[in-house]
Amino acid sequence: MLLSPPKLQIFSILKEFATSYKMSEFWLISAPGEKTCQQTWDTLNNVTSKQNNLSINYKFHIPDLKVGTLDQLVGLSDDLGKLDGFVEQVTRKVAQYLGEVLEDQRDKLQENLLANNCGLSEYVIRFQWDLAKYPVKQSLRNIADIISKQVGQIDADLKTKSAAYNNLKGNLQSLEKRQTGSLMTRNLADLVKKEHFILDSEYLTTLLVIVPRNSFNDWNQGYEKLTDMVVPRSSQLVFQDNENGLFTVTLFKKVVDEFKLHAREKKFNVRDFTYNEEELAAGKNQITKLATDKKKQFGPLVRWLKVNFSECFCAWIHVKALRVFVESVLRYGLPVNFQAMLLQPNKKQAKKLRDVLNQLYGHLDGGSVQGSSGPHDTMDIPGLGFGQSEYYPYVYYHITVDMVEVKSL
Repeated sequence: MLLSPPKLQIFSILKEFATSYKMSEFWLISAPGEKTCQQTWDTLNNVTSKQNNLSINYKFHIPDLKVGTLDQLVGLSDDLGKLDGFVEQVTRKVAQYLGEVLEDQRDKLQENLLANNCGLSEYVIRFQWDLAKYPVKQSLRNIADIISKQVGQIDADLKTKSAAYNNLKGNLQSLEKRQTGSLMTRNLADLVKKEHFILDSEYLTTLLVIVPRNSFNDWNQGYEKLTDMVVPRSSQLVFQDNENGLFTVTLFKKVVDEFKLHAREKKFNVRDFTYNEEELAAGKNQITKLATDKKKQFGPLVRWLKVNFSECFCAWIHVKALRVFVESVLRYGLPVNFQAMLLQPNKKQAKKLRDVLNQLYGHLDGGSVQGSSGPHDTMDIPGLGFGQSEYYPYVYYHITVDMVEVKSL
């Protein structure tokens, strides 16, 4: 379908926007308030978004939380780093398992990964603290413990639910696999009928034999001679695939073992099989039952995964907010006066954006080099929850909301 010039122009702009900006990547930073926090925001926005097109910026709203003592903040900082990693891990596990459960509908995974009924990027951009779940009158430690307990329970429930569903799915797949595949291993019950067998005879029995396709003539000409007491002209081709054929043969019960031995020497494989209508019906019913059970569990499990993915993701972004608050107080001191900001970087300008941020905030750390393109690599401040490779003069956290692999435009 040809696009009209205006539509083509809009499409090009959207494609360029999606290509330039990392739609699922955010830099969550904070800087101390200047005369006002609004001034801090305006300064950043002017030099990164309005003038240089380095990023799209949003204010990140963090409520007035209880500060506590400096010692409590230092200890909490390290614990929040561990909690951050744990909550992200559980969030991604829930997303991954939802993809596994969806199976052939896996292409719909992205649309099922929502946070509070909206897209993940939208939730981060419009983040609002959940006062009902995490009351700001609670201490920071208590809020962290609430999140830890909540996500820990989801993780434990996920292990239980996934184990039960995987067991059911595995049993069904095992039975279904036996309904197809090579005649050497598949279930033969669906291929044979009652009339193929001599039943209820004191002396005679019917065997099922797997014969390679290139040996059909050898079988037809020689099966009566493999041993004595084989019923003449009793063999019948029941089924064949690309490699083998399934034949019946009737003989006296007393020579069955001898017949099997000589058949094996000719590379004819006798399958152990007893025709029993009740057992065959039970086997078919078991597959039907497992398939029905899987179908019944599928809907509730998908709903549980979607709900708890949202819970985990929202909890994860709240942990990020806690970390920004704690690190900002430790960095910039009291009274609390900082502006948290969310940057969506132009990926073609990421290095320049980092340079601009270091120029803007390098004065916050006397040891940093203004204009450096990388993180500060000479300092590691104990208790701040940063390693040497990720310390910047300003508070910084990276957020990637990609939970599945997405092909680029």
